[in-house]
Amino acid sequence: MAHVVDVYGHRLPQPTNHHRDPQQMNGMHKILAALTGTALTAGLTGLTFGPAATPAHSPTLRAAAQCSGMSVVEWNRELITVLSDPKAQPPTIHPTRSFALLQAAEYDAVVSVTRASPAYLFSVSAPREARADAAADQAAHDVLVALYPAKRASVDQRLSSQLSAIPDGPGKQAGTRVGAEVTRRLISLRSHDGFSTKPPPLSPRNVAGGYRPTPPDFSTPVFTNWGSVKPFVLVKGSQFRPAPPPAVSTAEYATALNEVKSLGSKTSTTRTPDQTAAGKFWAAAPVWNVWNQIAQGLVTSQHASLEQAVKVFAQLDFSLADTAIAMYDAKYAYRVWRPVTAIRLGGTHYNPSVDGNPNWTPLLPTAPDPSYPAAHGALSQAAATTLTGFYGSQHHLVVTSKGVTRTFAGFQHAATEAWLSRIWAGQHTSIDNRAGEQLGTRVADFVAQHI
Repeated sequence: MAHVVDVYGHRLPQPTNHHRDPQQMNGMHKILAALTGTALTAGLTGLTFGPAATPAHSPTLRAAAQCSGMSVVEWNRELITVLSDPKAQPPTIHPTRSFALLQAAEYDAVVSVTRASPAYLFSVSAPREARADAAADQAAHDVLVALYPAKRASVDQRLSSQLSAIPDGPGKQAGTRVGAEVTRRLISLRSHDGFSTKPPPLSPRNVAGGYRPTPPDFSTPVFTNWGSVKPFVLVKGSQFRPAPPPAVSTAEYATALNEVKSLGSKTSTTRTPDQTAAGKFWAAAPVWNVWNQIAQGLVTSQHASLEQAVKVFAQLDFSLADTAIAMYDAKYAYRVWRPVTAIRLGGTHYNPSVDGNPNWTPLLPTAPDPSYPAAHGALSQAAATTLTGFYGSQHHLVVTSKGVTRTFAGFQHAATEAWLSRIWAGQHTSIDNRAGEQLGTRVADFVAQHI
């Protein structure tokens, strides 16, 4: 049964059904059919993680199986709350890195105790009586304190609340030592992954198709270096770099741009009210927050165990973090201009099939980075691919963001709307979206195969 949560994971009253416009799949049926034909298991109603690696009679494994995955949900919510403060971290550090670090620490802390699955990076020594839940709580706490020392008071309070539910004794103490050691090693290893490198300035490319800052504020791009950050599972950011986009002088580009010009304008008369609502919905909160929120609801409603929860969140957030790295690698390799630039400069006749409008304005302000590939396409597709692998393709979703609720018949439906919404908001072309969708799928599949 679905339940409703907001972008911070807080449960909300059950909404009435929201009827979505059937036309919103505009031109994307073939892509969706191709995606749902991939090697993802459909129709699952629970979580499956493969055969256990530890004998069922093991006291450690029995104790871990009794631990609820809700503590993992609570720490995920805590991170979203921390990140709601715009001053929490430098704007040049992408938030998906923090999610991946949090989930890596919890995952390795738990499997260090249970030995039921291979570690992601570190398997530290744990005595037989160690508590896996205490290890996960301490690991999560120590990651957040390391990343956000100014938030220590609230993070300490969260740890105290979590640990108070665990009986005192040697097992609890041993578990916290395991969690602390895993996090110490993880933070040390990732301290040189390139996250702190100062982003190099990006010079405008004043040629047809070349990126330059966009109106109304012409903000400077900030993640110009993120494609060179060390991934969590991928070998390198360029591993799945999409092929170059079609030239802006081609008929293919003109068709894609004219679609945005019609549907994505602030004053569009062709965009439906539901498409307008979707465009605003998917821009209201960071898309990685929304997908973590969806995972929170699933783990909660499925009553997932601790081991199940750490695996779901680890695979989800590794996929999101590595997709962000791969996406920025491609964005700054190709440096394609945004639709607002292309439409306003259409009068320069770089493409005879584009009728320019120097006053054209998108429904929503344009993000300060190049257009190809699309971020919502890449990130949402990575998340949908990951969650489909755990829960199956058909799973009723009810998602609320900034007081607006939308419902979906499955993860792919939500992801497809997420990237279509960027056309309706005037942000991206279908060319950007297809490249993002393909990138997100490839990254998520690779993560699933290698973690």
